[in-house]
Amino acid sequence: MNRPLPAARPEKPAAWLARLLEAAAYPHPVSQIRRLETHISHVFLTGHFAYKIKKAVDLGFLDFSSLAQRRFYCQEELRLNRRLAPDLYLAVVPISDAAGGCLIGGPAPAVEYAVKMLEFPQSALLDGMLAQGAVTTAQIDALADRIAGFHQDIPRAGSGDDYGTPSAVWGAISGAMARLREQLGGPADAAALAQLSAIERWAHREFGRRQGLLAERKSSGFVRECHGDLHLGNIAWWPDEPQIFDGIEFSANLRWIDTISELAFTSMDLAAHGRADYAWRFLNRSLESSGDYGGLQLLPFYEVYRAIVRAMVARIRAAQGGATATGAERYLACAEQTTKPRRRLLILMHGLSGAGKTTVAQAVLESIGAIRIRADVERKRLAGLAPTVRDGCGIDSGIYSAESTRATYRHLVQLARQILDAGFPVVVDAASLQGWQRAIFRSQAQAQGVPFRLLSCRAEVAQLSERLQARALANCDASDAGPPVLRHQLQNSEPLTAAEARECLVVDGREGSLAAVLRQLVEEAAP
Repeated sequence: MNRPLPAARPEKPAAWLARLLEAAAYPHPVSQIRRLETHISHVFLTGHFAYKIKKAVDLGFLDFSSLAQRRFYCQEELRLNRRLAPDLYLAVVPISDAAGGCLIGGPAPAVEYAVKMLEFPQSALLDGMLAQGAVTTAQIDALADRIAGFHQDIPRAGSGDDYGTPSAVWGAISGAMARLREQLGGPADAAALAQLSAIERWAHREFGRRQGLLAERKSSGFVRECHGDLHLGNIAWWPDEPQIFDGIEFSANLRWIDTISELAFTSMDLAAHGRADYAWRFLNRSLESSGDYGGLQLLPFYEVYRAIVRAMVARIRAAQGGATATGAERYLACAEQTTKPRRRLLILMHGLSGAGKTTVAQAVLESIGAIRIRADVERKRLAGLAPTVRDGCGIDSGIYSAESTRATYRHLVQLARQILDAGFPVVVDAASLQGWQRAIFRSQAQAQGVPFRLLSCRAEVAQLSERLQARALANCDASDAGPPVLRHQLQNSEPLTAAEARECLVVDGREGSLAAVLRQLVEEAAP
């Protein structure tokens, strides 16, 4: 627990900030002092510790204009950010300005307060790592898993409060657009203003269409006390895990939000930084964990909102002299792109266990921008099981009985319909070895007027057996299939009909087969 903070006295001029560049201001050894600045904070890096000081600003969406407010929000920052980065956030400390000089944690009355953090290298920030090509798929997966676990554990908004209501959502979005418009007043901003006007019209129409869903999401418990500001600049990979910091402390309304709005921030920012493949990987990993495919109807709306927020912040920083307006242009372009409809299609995987369906489906979703649903995961979700739990059921029994398999495929059809209705291509990752299993998806595609594709993965039986044995040893996949299941499939699968073969693409392990299929699907998915 932190020691009691000394009472504050009226704030002095900000000249004392310069003295924080002197080693004598700190109660510990200092190797080198660096000063960073955001639109709302000063950050002093001292080698082992970092000190974050809030600027005395009132930007409308936040008010740090009084010392009492800054002290309160420092304490809130500590409380909230310890949820995701408990090792980084250490204490709230006073800053004194006595006759002997400025001192962090000094006994004299405080002129300011700072959040004391464990310092990590700035090269660990995900936005910079991404620019250097240093972010791996494993790190994207770990980030998605961390956020999914966080969303599962945090409090849900009550029915009697205003958090996450349609009016609160629109207030946040319209407010961000209005503040960005105020920043776009220069003679060179005519194109950006026209862009913003078109985005505003789209957002207003989309809000009108989605008000009922927004209210439903609130009543269903999807509005929770989230991080609130999950862009790449607030995520570090250090030392060997994601550190998610700098969540919103200054506005409960901007923090108590729909979880799909939180995911939209990160997926949007990955795409805005030129890694749409990582955006789709992150999104799919997150949704696979939560099962919240119903939130996809709101994803474009929230991605546009998040892009507008980042454009607004970029403009504020440019006005403060801390950045150029290039970032705002990038985010406006991202928002504009998000308003455009995608071409929908339904891709159904096909193949024996171990043939590589999940691996190929992953490559497809990252290449064309699609949502994948996995039979192995959804089968267990229906049974109330975690993906990697081994049920111990034999072939044709328990969750693998004929009845359970039919229920699983019916559920997958419902999810596919939901995803297509939300405007996204869908990849159904299932074995689809029986004719009826393929027919129900073809019928669903026809009913929704979207193209249907079979994507068959094939390999030699010996290779399939080797893969299944290796997967069983790793014990980290949702599939329970082993060699006995493979033998059963070989004896009981129904071959593709001639008509099915004509609509089927094949990945068979030959050099270039996957690349050729991906090229074709990218063309078919192009708007």
